[in-house]
Amino acid sequence: MDGKQSLQPSLNSTYMPSDISCDEEHYEGENMGGDTSPLLSRQHPAGLLADRRPPEDSYNMVYFIFFLMGIGSLLPWNFFITAKQYWLYKLSNGSSPSGHEDTQNDIGDYFESYLAIASTVPSVLCLILNYLLVNRFSSRVRILVSLILILLVFVVTTVLVKVDVSGCRMQFLGGTLVSVALVSGMSNIFSGSMFGISGHFPMRISQALISGQAMGGTLSAVASIVALAVANDVTKSALVYFLIADFFTVFCIGMYLLLPKLDYARYYMEMAATPVSESNSYNSTSTSVPPLKPILKKTWMLGCCVFYVFFISIMIFPAVSSGIQSMNEDPGNPWTTTYFVPLTSFLLYNIADFCGRQVTAWLQVPGPTSRMLPLLVSLRTVLVPLFILCNYQPRYHLHDVFFGHDLFPVVFVCLLGISNGYLGTLPMIYGPKVVPRELAEPAGVIMSFFLTLGLAAGSAFSVGLVYCI
Repeated sequence: MDGKQSLQPSLNSTYMPSDISCDEEHYEGENMGGDTSPLLSRQHPAGLLADRRPPEDSYNMVYFIFFLMGIGSLLPWNFFITAKQYWLYKLSNGSSPSGHEDTQNDIGDYFESYLAIASTVPSVLCLILNYLLVNRFSSRVRILVSLILILLVFVVTTVLVKVDVSGCRMQFLGGTLVSVALVSGMSNIFSGSMFGISGHFPMRISQALISGQAMGGTLSAVASIVALAVANDVTKSALVYFLIADFFTVFCIGMYLLLPKLDYARYYMEMAATPVSESNSYNSTSTSVPPLKPILKKTWMLGCCVFYVFFISIMIFPAVSSGIQSMNEDPGNPWTTTYFVPLTSFLLYNIADFCGRQVTAWLQVPGPTSRMLPLLVSLRTVLVPLFILCNYQPRYHLHDVFFGHDLFPVVFVCLLGISNGYLGTLPMIYGPKVVPRELAEPAGVIMSFFLTLGLAAGSAFSVGLVYCI
């Protein structure tokens, strides 16, 4: 299997190459599905659905909704990171009406480390919880509950923007970390559930969801650069940030409720709700937890690829990439002092990541069983020493800068982002397609778990990597 054939499922939705020319979406529509907690009731027998040609995605509305959901799954976390100056301001005495600011503020110095801890652990735990709840609660319940809780957190956060917390900074820190943990956990349940649902649709829908996640990072990077250029008040900037988050979350809830009303989405959701034959399926009503062994048997290699792609990426970005400084040492140059890191690290990476994910809409090579996929994923390891040898500052152990030009980190960031987007997306969209259709949603959750586990492990290793430079 060289991976050159288009991805087409067999009758039980297991990947098999096919040389028979047919309409891809019709073929996928006949054979994919299996959401054991369907959004819609079973209104049509399987035979009638299989004989009915799937409707077209009018105006690409379903594609747009899943793209929007991808943005919404990461935007809450990105808004917390983007408002870094606001958090530092609130955790100092600068928010006091007297204007007195505490110059010795250990809370602010370690705030980013606290954020990483508060987000990583709940993310992994909530994805495990999401897998355990696949058959207990419908995807509709899990998604709406997670979005509503995210909205409540952001409403409270928005209100606190105008509240003086200088006298209770430790309490504010504790409340903020709880908010981060809740948002991170709910975002993972939301994204894992949405990815599970996308497994019932043609691959273009899964790709839309993953591309939307990259766009969420791009939008936050653009927002941070705009804030640097025009913002002159920390609280006003933060108020705008969080109000946007409030309205965007409400918009996501509305778009998700609209999804089952669209004919294209309804077709695949009803197909997912139809019973499958007893010969090749498990009975979801007789077990509360989906069987893990048959899913891992089909997806373990794809899961390892996802894990390692994001392990390498998060180990470099942003811990190392954002520490690379311009070789131009002119203190009066805005490129050096203000815009080099936001542009070359955050914005460029997210744009490259988005482009890599978009390419998978037209090209899916190598295939899910190709040996080239894990090989290409492993080759990304070389990016670690390439970034270390750029002008990362401060340097305590490795004093020599081998790549002494601003063009080098630009090229390396592009390679990191494009390879992360492409090689990270392929196994994610393959995962739900190589298992029987009734296991598509739990397989999607499992793939999300591998992704989050890679992020968690990479974050831990990035601390050691920075220390060694």
